[in-house]
Amino acid sequence: MDAEKPTAAAEATKDTPMAVTSSAIAPDPLLIATGVYVTVHGHFYQPPRENPYIDAIERQPSAHPFHDWNERILHECYRPNAFARILDESEQIIDIVNNFEFLSFNIGPTLMSWLERHDLETYQRILDADRKSCERLNGHGNAIAQVYNHIILPLANEGDKRTQIRWGVADFRGRFGRDPEGMWLAETAIDYPTLSLMAAEGIRFVILAPSQAERCRLRPTEHDPDPTWHGVGGSQIDPTRPYRCYVGPPDATGDRPYVDIFFYDGPISRDMGFGDVLNSSHHLGGRLGQAVRGDRRQSQLINIATDGETFGHHKGGAEKCVAYAFIHEFPQRGWTTTNYAHYLSLCPPTWEVELKPVTAWSCSHGVDRWQDDCGCGGGGEWNQKWRRPLRDALNWLRDRLGTIFTEAGSQLLRDPWAARDAYVEVVRDRSAANAAEFLEQHQHHPLSADEQVDAWRLLEMQRHSMLMFTSCGWFFDEISRPEGTQILRYAARAIELGGDACGIQLETEFRARLRHAPSNVDCFVDGEDVYRQLVEPARVTIEQVAAHCAIGSLFAALPLTRRAYCYDVQQLDYQRQHLGTLTLAVGQLELTSQITRESEHLIFAVLHLGGWDFHCCIQPFTGRREYAQLRSHLFDSLRHASAARTISTMTEHFGTQSLGLETLFTEERHRLMQQLAAATQRRLDQLYTQVYRDNYSILAAFHRDELPVSRELQVAAEIAIAHRATLAARALEQSIAEPTHRANHLTELDAIATEAHHLRCTLDVPEARDILERLILRTLWELLHGEQPNHAELTALVERMLALGRALDAGIDLAQAQELFYAWWRDCRNTSRETDPHDRELHNLLKLGQQMAISIG
Repeated sequence: MDAEKPTAAAEATKDTPMAVTSSAIAPDPLLIATGVYVTVHGHFYQPPRENPYIDAIERQPSAHPFHDWNERILHECYRPNAFARILDESEQIIDIVNNFEFLSFNIGPTLMSWLERHDLETYQRILDADRKSCERLNGHGNAIAQVYNHIILPLANEGDKRTQIRWGVADFRGRFGRDPEGMWLAETAIDYPTLSLMAAEGIRFVILAPSQAERCRLRPTEHDPDPTWHGVGGSQIDPTRPYRCYVGPPDATGDRPYVDIFFYDGPISRDMGFGDVLNSSHHLGGRLGQAVRGDRRQSQLINIATDGETFGHHKGGAEKCVAYAFIHEFPQRGWTTTNYAHYLSLCPPTWEVELKPVTAWSCSHGVDRWQDDCGCGGGGEWNQKWRRPLRDALNWLRDRLGTIFTEAGSQLLRDPWAARDAYVEVVRDRSAANAAEFLEQHQHHPLSADEQVDAWRLLEMQRHSMLMFTSCGWFFDEISRPEGTQILRYAARAIELGGDACGIQLETEFRARLRHAPSNVDCFVDGEDVYRQLVEPARVTIEQVAAHCAIGSLFAALPLTRRAYCYDVQQLDYQRQHLGTLTLAVGQLELTSQITRESEHLIFAVLHLGGWDFHCCIQPFTGRREYAQLRSHLFDSLRHASAARTISTMTEHFGTQSLGLETLFTEERHRLMQQLAAATQRRLDQLYTQVYRDNYSILAAFHRDELPVSRELQVAAEIAIAHRATLAARALEQSIAEPTHRANHLTELDAIATEAHHLRCTLDVPEARDILERLILRTLWELLHGEQPNHAELTALVERMLALGRALDAGIDLAQAQELFYAWWRDCRNTSRETDPHDRELHNLLKLGQQMAISIG
């Protein structure tokens, strides 16, 4: 669309027909509202999954082959969008796009915290994308904030609403280095009290579903002080313009508080999430084109919103579709890709809107999906009669914990609720210096060490009292699902922290209230049964942390100071002795929680009887003399080589309570189980190798004559050859810096691959695959960025390892290597080196890039 710069009148209405420009220079759509703008918003979010006792996500088998669902979705969605490929007809990479530079997006603070810890490169790409979008769009970045942990705000009390908004703003500011202009509401759930609080906290706009609007009209002007209202309650609102929503009476200056609202295009957004719109960028462009209004208005915004996980996780490869759309499809159609804040700066609302009282985008009954048996999210004969009792029980608990916080917190903090609002800064940075600075600002008086621990317990109690309202707990149709169990774990932790800080016991009554929440699953009677079976076993005591350290010490030398999940561990004393199949370790540990700062000085004794049998005892340290006597008695008993006598001595000093392998954290238990099974695995590898060697000629003959091979013999061959490949890959990694040894191991791997091919073996070599991926990436980095690389040698080495990966059919993932090479090649194209025909090193490097599916052009 061509148009001259809008007049003041046109700017006021934005709905007058556009005049044809008389200038040969088209207006810049980044500076003046003109033409068609497109905003694609992704709501990126994962429910918090951390065990509240150790602040870490434990292994989730359903996410296999990844550790947990966060990690799986990272590799299917978040990282692919940060490095989205654009491919040519030969599936060669012609561009790598950071989709976050063009997507409007919000990322939940709990998810951003996880990304920062587990994939710093993707995390930094997201921050860089917002910065670049600010530069491109006149200071308006693509990122917007989110209410902190996805609480349904209309169902929260005023204090939780305010804290959720303030925590979301503070987390955003700390990460992106600027104040957010907009904020995403969990499930777009909204009511006027929530909107009023958002306006008071400086939020300029929100994004809602079209079904949430009740009526709209042109904003009053001097010429038309009372325009006609138009009912749009059936999702008829025009989504191509922003609207102003007033949330209170005029102030002393006559200004009324407001929040601007964008209503996303419902039909297109649904087609993106559930249809085939993302099958190709041309298809996406065509579908968006159907929404362009032909009324020659000065400008219009085609905006769509969906779960960010749609791009790659729900719809595999969709990140490539939107990447091509941003870079090629939309510009070819003359559309400008923008974000809400930028469009608002060019085209402030000329219409106002009134909302329905209480609504959300995923429930047609207001917000009943998160409190009642409304049918949303149901399946088959299951009901959601548990929702209301669960909501009532948690509301009761929240109010009781709030009273505790006010009464006990006032003795420690000048203003407990102001301290809670500011506590997000400690959640983001739990360093000792930051924690001390926080207490300096908020303490009622100089706090003793015990008082400091109680202050942290109370603040953590409040954090968990908000986490227990995370919306996911009600979203589906059964209380015992992982989401419902998770919010009950937060409730249990909040109860425990409150009890530790004030000695008040709330669990009995809370569990009684959960009995009114019926389960649809036969093995769970009600919410209390879910609590007993799934919540209680997830509790972690400081004694379990000590046992985790003690049993682990039997298998590896541990540093004197280390971290065990959210605990700092200092080893004060440690002695270990072996006698036959028995191993006994005795020691002292000081454990300090990084969260509540509570510290315990403990002693332990752990006896390994062989195999899976451990006997571990923990008790508080009572003095050096008592500890020395205990240690002496235990090692004296071990000298008799009697497990019964040693355990009897441990019982004499520690009592009857003991911890075994089953009490360890899941991660540590699995690691030790693998170590304990290693000897058996080695014997099996030797056995299969012997069977393979003894029958090699028979196998070769059968394959030569194309006869069916005994499954047992074929399996023996595959296991034996895979084992050899793994050992050779380990040796290669250890000798990668030594050319002679490296060449030998590469030759050995070549021979293994040839042997496997001749015998038609399908090899399962995950460790060898991971090693080759690491070595390719490391060698490529040295080749491209090393100070004085031997180009010929390193290029040949990368080529050799790429060929090995193909020969072994190991399924090597070259994503990071491709990204590294493409970034180097992009920089090369900006220099004269690209066009130098005599640069042999460059020629060889480009051939290498082609082998990694990079289109050189």
